[in-house]
Amino acid sequence: MTKPITVLIVDNEPGFADLAGEMLERERDAIVAEAATNATAALEILEQREIDCIVSDYEMPRMTGLELLERVREDDPDLPFILFTGRGSEEIASEAIAAGVTQYLQKESGKEQYALLANQITNAVSQYRTETELRESERRYERTLTTLHETTRDLMRAGTKREIYQSAVDTAGEILDVPVAAAYTFEPTDGILAHAASMRESRELVDPEMQFEQGEGHVWEVFSEGESAYYEDVTRDADTKTLSRSELIVPLGTHGVLVAGTEDVDGFDETMTELLHILAANTEAALDRAEREQLLRDHDRTLTQQNEELTRLNHTNEIVREINHGVAQASTRTEIETTVCERLADTERYCFAWIASSDDEPSEPTAWAGIDAAFIDRIRDDGERAPEHSLVAETLETGRVQIVRNVLETDGWDRRRKEALTYGYQTILAVPLTDTERQYGVLLVHVAGVDSVGDSELEVLGELGETIGHAIRSVERTRAMLTDSRLELELAVYDSRLLLNRFTEHVEGAVTIEGIIERDDDVVMFVSTPETADITPLEEWASLETISIVSEGDDEILFEVTVTSSPILEILRTFDVQLRTATAQNGSTTLVLEVPQRVETRSLVEAIREGYPETELEARRETTSTRSARQLDTHLEERLTDKQFEALQAAHYSGFFEWPRESTGEDLADALDVTPPTYHYHLRAAERKLVTLVFDGQSN
Repeated sequence: MTKPITVLIVDNEPGFADLAGEMLERERDAIVAEAATNATAALEILEQREIDCIVSDYEMPRMTGLELLERVREDDPDLPFILFTGRGSEEIASEAIAAGVTQYLQKESGKEQYALLANQITNAVSQYRTETELRESERRYERTLTTLHETTRDLMRAGTKREIYQSAVDTAGEILDVPVAAAYTFEPTDGILAHAASMRESRELVDPEMQFEQGEGHVWEVFSEGESAYYEDVTRDADTKTLSRSELIVPLGTHGVLVAGTEDVDGFDETMTELLHILAANTEAALDRAEREQLLRDHDRTLTQQNEELTRLNHTNEIVREINHGVAQASTRTEIETTVCERLADTERYCFAWIASSDDEPSEPTAWAGIDAAFIDRIRDDGERAPEHSLVAETLETGRVQIVRNVLETDGWDRRRKEALTYGYQTILAVPLTDTERQYGVLLVHVAGVDSVGDSELEVLGELGETIGHAIRSVERTRAMLTDSRLELELAVYDSRLLLNRFTEHVEGAVTIEGIIERDDDVVMFVSTPETADITPLEEWASLETISIVSEGDDEILFEVTVTSSPILEILRTFDVQLRTATAQNGSTTLVLEVPQRVETRSLVEAIREGYPETELEARRETTSTRSARQLDTHLEERLTDKQFEALQAAHYSGFFEWPRESTGEDLADALDVTPPTYHYHLRAAERKLVTLVFDGQSN
């Protein structure tokens, strides 16, 4: 449909303007005529509505047609103006042309002149509109280029990729005047194009949750091929993800894509396409710049962190050297632990330090420095509820340095919030104190700040823990060589699987193991019970081979019990632990064990609990025997044969050396399954070697 042409006809003759307008409308359906009888009325109409062309007479009262033209040209120099006059002369024609009239036409009789006038009007208006649209297009293009230049400056000043994407889509919506503008960024980890930004006016049309996976939709296709594409009507592909009906998609290098859309079919012309390509190129350059700057910032941040960590590491190494020097001069485990804590606390790097022993359950502080006793008492009072208890257990279990990076935010550390704020720490390091054979405890170091401990520092502290562990082992070994110090543990076993506990189900009173002889194929135990008890009927048990009475006294009976195996004895043999006493009553057995210093108490107790879960550690005592006594034991074991040692053990455990004798040689020979002469031969040989060793230190 042709756009209407509004023509203003100005003539002072009443009725002529209306007649001329009617004739023009007959000639052209597109013409709509307005009439004015003087120039003043014409100017008023121009102010009130849009006029496409003016057809004016020359001679009019108060203002001629050319004077009207001058007034019109002041506001619109190009509006079509046709001088349609009955007064024709070369002088007027020249004057009209000089004044800038569009056409000059003399009034004549007949309707043919209106056909000519309508043709002139149509041509003039068409040219005027074309030139106006061209000028407007040029102005719009200039405004668009200005917007693009401003956007480019904004893009280059943007600090983040998110800001760049948002600026790009807002500019696309403004310069293209489209309802949909969005950007999608490539996420290499997930292999998808995710929504990065969309024009504010199009957020109701663009789902921010929409993403494009590999091979999905035109958006992914354009990104993967790296070539822009224009889809006049995307609804033709029913299965394709789309944002609008007509889409122009431009890749942003490896960063993602820029999408502009409209609901009109074929809604983009060449100019719009060119503008979006310019915008996309600027956006890609800005994204490249932002990525480079981010890499530089990350690099600078990494260097700063590395320098800070190197400084801290050098400081830590100095602390470690001081600790190693102090530990080397210490002669006891207590001195070592105290030195370590004091040296660590006496630095600006660490707030305070303390050591939890692995021999206690739950673990308790054994040495500390830089902190008052109230803090240590709080840990002891909390017992197994203390979060440090779990930290120590995890450190001992893994054998590696553990770290709590923020006490104020880590789960399970709520009860230490007040202490952390009071004493100014947030990070806790737990360092295992170990050597190749044993764990001695955990060193806990409290640090101010969060995320201030690097991997290198953790590694150095881990090596320090090993150094401390070796130092403790060295001083304990030296002490053992001088004093033969040993650890004595008292355990209560309630587990019904223990043989002595099973005996108490059939015996009123206490059942005691007086001694044990371990042989190649079986184990011989000398068990005493009250004189009223008789356990010989229990010989039918599958775990027992034989039960026989060795001696009967006024208060107790001594039995010889042979078993094929004993799990508890196997555990003790594995850890080189000696059973000193074992007494059972009412379903509970008390074991007293002698543990060498090199054996870790925790591991021994856990091993026993694996076989007998209902086991409790009742007491832990350190014992010291004389060197001469230990040497006597060692020399005696070296000089006696296995048979002689068994004969001597059996005589001792059965009361053979008591007076009156509680057992006879025949009883013991029968218990060891040998003949009486053989038993007496081995016993006398053992006695002779023992006496010789005591009096002159030599064996025969």
